[in-house]
Amino acid sequence: MSDLRQRFFIEDSPVRGEVVHLEEALQTILAQRSYAPAVQILLGEMLSATALLASTLKIKGRISLQIQASGTFKWGMAECNHLGEVRALADYEEDPHFLQAENSSTVLKTLQNPVLFINIEPEHGERYQGIVPLDQPNLAGCLMQYYDLSAQIPTRIVLASTAERSGGLLIQLLPRNSEEEQRRVDEDLWPRLTMLTETLKAEELTELDTSEILYRLYNEEEVRLPEAEILNFGCTCSKERCANALVQIGAAAVRETLEHQNPISMDCQFCNAHYSFSAEEALGLFGEHLS
Repeated sequence: MSDLRQRFFIEDSPVRGEVVHLEEALQTILAQRSYAPAVQILLGEMLSATALLASTLKIKGRISLQIQASGTFKWGMAECNHLGEVRALADYEEDPHFLQAENSSTVLKTLQNPVLFINIEPEHGERYQGIVPLDQPNLAGCLMQYYDLSAQIPTRIVLASTAERSGGLLIQLLPRNSEEEQRRVDEDLWPRLTMLTETLKAEELTELDTSEILYRLYNEEEVRLPEAEILNFGCTCSKERCANALVQIGAAAVRETLEHQNPISMDCQFCNAHYSFSAEEALGLFGEHLS
């Protein structure tokens, strides 16, 4: 099963879907830090969700989900780009109430004033940010509400995660392009698929492979499966990006930093990569040289 994203279509209908499984990538991400079980579950669901949502975009770029709150859980984010590379990170303080949470529903209930941001960043073009209230029982419910109200595309999403594996399923009813397509569509299809999708259990989503999940749910439909896509952990950090960050804070701030830290050390929070800038390298970014 490992790390895959499988698109599927219901033949002769405007219905499309995706199934995502993450295992190696999830374990790589969770191994970067000692996350509490509740955070592991939340990040796992967020990772599967971003992989599902990224599949709906027709652009080169990346999509991220970010949860911000005002309590002991500060923020968590997950990201997926058009190459199928995923990464995630969270920041929180120890809290016995939060750490006892067993799934995303109980996690979300412990958050104070939480807000979910959906960020779409194309390689070329304008960035988009959507704000989603976290007022549904779980993360999947919040995302479905966003699609139903903002994107106005009927969507059903199921998410599940453990410390070892996470999974997600998304199914959408796409707009009909013509009256002829409208007449050909079985009007009972979407209500039927919705009801079937809601029967999917969390353990089935994380333990069963894609073909078995789709057979259990939609065996009476004609389901078409293109070739599956590989997902993997990938970090976009680089020394060049770190250099750009130093340029943004300015020469004066860099000189002041060098008085206390020479060379300047920068660590990636996502993958723990380490980057170092000597005084000569750092000042050279501004065309300055050591005297």
